[in-house]
Amino acid sequence: MEDMRDKAVVVTGAGGGIGAALARAFAARGARVAVNDLDADRARTVAGEVGGVAVPGDASGIVPAAREALGGTIDVFCANAGIAPAGGPEAPEDAWEAAWDVNVMAHVRAARDLLPTWLERGRGRFVATVSAAGMLTMVGSAPYSVSKHAALAFAEWLSVTYRHRGIDVHAVCPQGVRTDMLASASTAGELVLQPTAIEPEDVAAAVLEAVDEGRFLVLPHPEVGRYAVARASDTDAWLGAMNHVQRKLETIQRDR
Repeated sequence: MEDMRDKAVVVTGAGGGIGAALARAFAARGARVAVNDLDADRARTVAGEVGGVAVPGDASGIVPAAREALGGTIDVFCANAGIAPAGGPEAPEDAWEAAWDVNVMAHVRAARDLLPTWLERGRGRFVATVSAAGMLTMVGSAPYSVSKHAALAFAEWLSVTYRHRGIDVHAVCPQGVRTDMLASASTAGELVLQPTAIEPEDVAAAVLEAVDEGRFLVLPHPEVGRYAVARASDTDAWLGAMNHVQRKLETIQRDR
C-alpha cells in the first residue's frame, strides 16, 4: 500500500461527486488534502469533513494557491474538474471552448506549474479524471468526447515523457458514476450510463488500487478495457455497434 501519511494532495472539482470521494479516500490514508471547487461553500464543506483546506476557484490556475495552503509542497495532483456540454458541431463555440479549457487545458496548466518542482526532486503523481469517453466515445456530446480523448492523450504523453524521472501518472476512465453530472445528463446519459452507474466511492477505491499497483489506466468499469480492445481490433464493427446506440437514442428522443 502506497504510504500517503502527510502527503500533500490537491483535488480539483472536489465539492462533490468523484472529487469529494477522492478527497475523502486520500485523507483516510493520512494525506493532507486541498479541496478545490468553483463553489466555495461546497469546497469548504468537504474540506471540513476531511480535515483539509479549501482552495476555491478555477481549477486552471489553482496550483500556486494550493501549494501555499499545503505548506509549499504538492505530492499528488488530481485533475478531476470536468464538464460535459451536449451537442455536435452545432454546439455553440463557447461550449467547445469551455470543454477544451476545463477538460484539457486545466490539466496542461497544472502540469506546467507542477513539473519543475517535481522533476527537481524526482517524484510527483498526476491523477487525471478522464472518463471512458476518452478511450471510446460518448453519444450525444462531441465536445466531451473530443476533449476527453485529448485529456487521455495528454496523460499518456506525461507518462511516456517523465516516468523514468519519478513522475507517476494515472488516467481514470469510468463510465457512469452517480454524481450531479449524471443526474443532470441528457437522454444519452440515461441510455448509456445509468444502467451500469457506480458510486463515486467505487471510483476513488479504484484510483487508490491503481496507485498501489503503479498502474496507469484506472478502469472502475472493467468492461471498458474490453470495449477498447474491440474498438482497436475491429473498428468498423465497433463503430457500427455505437451507431446502433445512436439510432436507439434518436428513436427515444423522437418518441418523447
